Amino acid sequence: MKTMGILGGMAFESTLTYYQVVNEYINRELGDHHSCRCLIYSVDFQDIVDVHRDGDWDRASNILSEAGLKLKAAGADFLVLATNTMHICAPAIIERTGLPFIHIAEATADRLLGDGVKTVGLLGTTFTMEMDFYKKVLIDRGLEVLIPEAEERKEIFRIINDELAFGIIKEPSRAYYQQEIQKLKDRGATGVILGCTEIGLLIQQEHSVLPVYDTALIHAEESAKYAITE
Repeated sequence: MKTMGILGGMAFESTLTYYQVVNEYINRELGDHHSCRCLIYSVDFQDIVDVHRDGDWDRASNILSEAGLKLKAAGADFLVLATNTMHICAPAIIERTGLPFIHIAEATADRLLGDGVKTVGLLGTTFTMEMDFYKKVLIDRGLEVLIPEAEERKEIFRIINDELAFGIIKEPSRAYYQQEIQKLKDRGATGVILGCTEIGLLIQQEHSVLPVYDTALIHAEESAKYAITE
């Protein structure tokens, strides 16, 4: 089994999900008392939030690349970045560490295409919804990507930042997301990507009129699969 290096803490709520899912997957596949060989480097999320606020992505790349190098030095065989937005730093992390890297958007795109989904709605931070670093991966694989309108994108991000990052679940916020998913369906989406690893705390399949693709769950499962694949 390969040793997984998880870059986490963005926010810690979703890192808990990763740890649980990778261990459940490996135990289910290998049986007995097997669990994941993994190392976790949990960053100070305030440093990352500061980057969000000032747009200093070079600083973010330095923070996460240094964390990746520490995981490598500790024995990680590959890296998993347990967040969607900070995949903007993926090229720098890969270059600096030289380790195999399981990309969250690639794993999600492969799952969608495997299910025959071609037009998908994307919910996440404003960075994930608006910038090319994430959507381009999906589009290059042949997916059509729909996002909410500008004002709605701001509210979606506010809920992530002010509520979900702290594990706060509010029914009006769930209703707001459900409304936006319905709009995406009306525009032709046949699935919806929960493109922030905290959204799965708020929206599960029973809350959505579209098939839900929870990136945290997909990414964790694919990472666990890689860990036990020779």
